[in-house]
Amino acid sequence: MKKILVVEDAQSLRKDVLEMLGFEGYQGIGAENGLIGVQKAREYLPDLIICDIMMPEMDGYGVLEELRKDPKTATIPFIFLTARTERIDMRTGMEKGADDFLTKPFHAAELLATVRTRLKRKEIEEQQKEEAIGDITSNIMMALPHELRTPLNVILGFSDLLMVDSQLMDAARITEMSQHINESALRLYRLIENFLVYVHAKLTMADERQLKSIQNNYIVYPRAAVEQRAAQKAQQHERIYDLHTTVQDAEAVAIGDEYLGKIVEELVDNAFKFSSVGTPVDLNAEVIDHHYVITVKNLGRGMTPDQIARVREFMQFERRIYEQQGSGLGLIICKLVAEMHGGELGIESVAGEETKVWVKLPLKTVELPT
Repeated sequence: MKKILVVEDAQSLRKDVLEMLGFEGYQGIGAENGLIGVQKAREYLPDLIICDIMMPEMDGYGVLEELRKDPKTATIPFIFLTARTERIDMRTGMEKGADDFLTKPFHAAELLATVRTRLKRKEIEEQQKEEAIGDITSNIMMALPHELRTPLNVILGFSDLLMVDSQLMDAARITEMSQHINESALRLYRLIENFLVYVHAKLTMADERQLKSIQNNYIVYPRAAVEQRAAQKAQQHERIYDLHTTVQDAEAVAIGDEYLGKIVEELVDNAFKFSSVGTPVDLNAEVIDHHYVITVKNLGRGMTPDQIARVREFMQFERRIYEQQGSGLGLIICKLVAEMHGGELGIESVAGEETKVWVKLPLKTVELPT
């Protein structure tokens, strides 16, 4: 049974609303003023709240503000029940996080239709969250064991051989084994580094003070850094001749050097990973409308609109079909880092033909030395 909290100081109206809800099979909970409403919301954690605006002790705006501060009540659907119909009142309520308005006087059918709509929307949101969590869990179970064990097995296997039989091996064989160990260690290092960057970005996005501090960073004349990071990644993939760059400079971009380098590395790495040797990977960086826009295009297998919509943590598409390395964090890291600096990420793709990923970062106004 869905629980609905009704916060209304007029006893007769509160009673009528509770009766209407009871007839429809809902469990109604009444509160005669804003302070009691906040207390009961935290006590009962209702599925939906209907709240008057003009009340003693605490008005409806105050109730909404208090509940939106508390993680336990922040996402409860909230409907204002009010006789005030001015646009400024509605805009104020929406800005504070209200989901809907009902204007007095109202019909029972109007009230119940609004309640059903908001509860249904909440159910859809919860279902989408559960599906997203299920996808992440499934992808973690599929990707991480392989990504952790494969390089570890190489490191352990070859290092064990070197410890036991190195005296019987020639220099070329030792060098070959050492190279395999080094490559696997670098693969493992990058996996761990991506997790650390991902977690740090998530924590930063949730900390307003830390976020403002990060957003004060900037890089001047980023062209050389962009070209260098892209070339390093092309070298690692042994596809230096497939990389084509057209990079403009800018006086200052609102992002630190390491974060900008991470974005370039991940975009270029993804482009090489999902395209064939001998096909071009184009990197373009230019100033457009007070933003520095980095675009990477490849002629790989592309993505469907559904896959683009489902890009999230640890997501790797068609891993069972295509052998590929990685944790599925690359694009999400780019998206988080861009948003952390006031930018955004976008994907355009034609399945089976090409994929273009762009990151837009704001420019920074700084006084450069003359």
